[in-house]
Amino acid sequence: MIPSLPGLLQAFSLFAIAILLARPLGGYIRAAMEGERVFLSPVIRPVERGVYKILGIDEKAEQRWTAYAVSVILFSFVCILALYLQERFQGALPLSQGGTAGIGPVAPDMAYNTSVSFDTNTNWQNYLGENTMTYLTQMAGLAVRNFTSAASGIAVAIALTRGLVRRSAPTIGNFWVDLTRSTLYILLPISFVAALFLVSQGVIQTFASSITVHTLQGAVQTIALGPVASQEAIKELGNNGGGFFNANSAHPFENPTTISNWVEMLLILIIPFALTNTFGRMAGNARQGWALLAVMVIVVSVGSFVAMASEERSNPSIPTAVASEVNQSAGNMEGKETRFGPDTSGLFATVTTGTSTGAVDSMHDSFLPVGGLVPLFNIELGEITPGGVGAGLYGILVFAIIAVFIAGLMVGRTPEFLGKKIEAYEMKMAMLVVLFLAFSILFFTALATATTAGKAGPLNSGPHGFSEILYAFSSQTGNNGSAFAGLTGNTLFYNITGAFAMMLGRYAMTVPILAIAGSMAAKRRVAPSLGTFPTTGPIWVGLLIGVIIIVGALTFFPALALGPIVDQLLNNAGRLF
Repeated sequence: MIPSLPGLLQAFSLFAIAILLARPLGGYIRAAMEGERVFLSPVIRPVERGVYKILGIDEKAEQRWTAYAVSVILFSFVCILALYLQERFQGALPLSQGGTAGIGPVAPDMAYNTSVSFDTNTNWQNYLGENTMTYLTQMAGLAVRNFTSAASGIAVAIALTRGLVRRSAPTIGNFWVDLTRSTLYILLPISFVAALFLVSQGVIQTFASSITVHTLQGAVQTIALGPVASQEAIKELGNNGGGFFNANSAHPFENPTTISNWVEMLLILIIPFALTNTFGRMAGNARQGWALLAVMVIVVSVGSFVAMASEERSNPSIPTAVASEVNQSAGNMEGKETRFGPDTSGLFATVTTGTSTGAVDSMHDSFLPVGGLVPLFNIELGEITPGGVGAGLYGILVFAIIAVFIAGLMVGRTPEFLGKKIEAYEMKMAMLVVLFLAFSILFFTALATATTAGKAGPLNSGPHGFSEILYAFSSQTGNNGSAFAGLTGNTLFYNITGAFAMMLGRYAMTVPILAIAGSMAAKRRVAPSLGTFPTTGPIWVGLLIGVIIIVGALTFFPALALGPIVDQLLNNAGRLF
């Protein structure tokens, strides 16, 4: 399946620019995270020192992996509790106005789901942003979590990288220092520039509550406003995805032009791509990073082409009598914005689910089954191609450990990665990461399809209704946040089970990953030999892609067969549900 030439050119330009930015940004991230002087140091370094002084942090003191993990969990717990309380009492706090009038406290189960969602970098939204959250909650609650959750992901990725490259070291860094540097040196400066650019394109930034307009038909319409650009920038850059408005990046106040749409996709990709270069530099071998980047680009490119080509087709389910009266020359325009079209929508859907972003410029529930299969499978791969900010790097490194273990078995010797032996402990931790992902997605999907409360959620019956449930728990476990919007998620059942899925997807994987970092940091390097499997060339890239696809396919193919695959077959036969 090959998309149209304009679609191909857009995808090529997007990936090419993101790849070109990977090297300079990757070098900047490495220097900033290791405490070296960068061009922003004269401005940011005094602020950084002030943060350490106020919080009592010794930036030279490092932590073992256990202390690092405890710091991550404790910080997350405090953030979840703080956001929950802010949502519950938002009506009594300053800036209590919202995009529309009459915003009160958030219901307990929704507040719990939302606080977990934004702290885990999921940004799953069971609410209408402009009608549910006040300006203070949007800015001091949700937008702040966009920064801290992304910074936490970068911190864990850097900690794992240190563990892989250090020799006989008892520590892997300091979480509080890594969190501070990720925020001050990386996320804030880029977000500031991006927000200004988005304002230039027409993204709004105002404290006005709403405006009332009269339509051409004489009706009165209230249009919600708000401080959108500042949240939109970090929403995309930090791979968060939570929109100020319910329509997310399909809303013209969040994403008004084709240029802003392209830039938002670029913001989504630049840090995940750049972190591979950061990894290669810290490993002392840039080719290690380029190999990981090649894997990411190949998988996300293939997925993009399939999704774009699928949505450029007409819908075969439209009856012949109706099809003669419907212009489908543009492709499947159901759920699409006319200013973007089906090819751009398919590209955005792949980019946002290949990362853990979850922002949408179209409704994934309206995609043809194959088009909807691509973002769903992206998430179920673990969102590692290229994956979220930080999460993509540490996720693909787990698969690299599994792949090198398989390669070691092939050549009949102990597997090695970056000169260190991969032994039973590292494999157990790596498999825990893979198994937690599969368990959470499949268990909660099965629970929803077997209970009355769960079956009440989908608005569609048959395989598409099943896909809506499967997508929801895949998205929440994968910390993505996008949805097949046909699912009614704002219920007690889905708010509570979704929150548990999001916590499993974030913290049940973070702890084993940090355990791998601690174990590998303590090891010595062994000299390469003729039996050492190279982890930089085309054979390694092919093996790693194969392991990623096979693990994902073997784990989730039965569920996918019950959902989008059979849905496509029935769609081709004109069967509707």
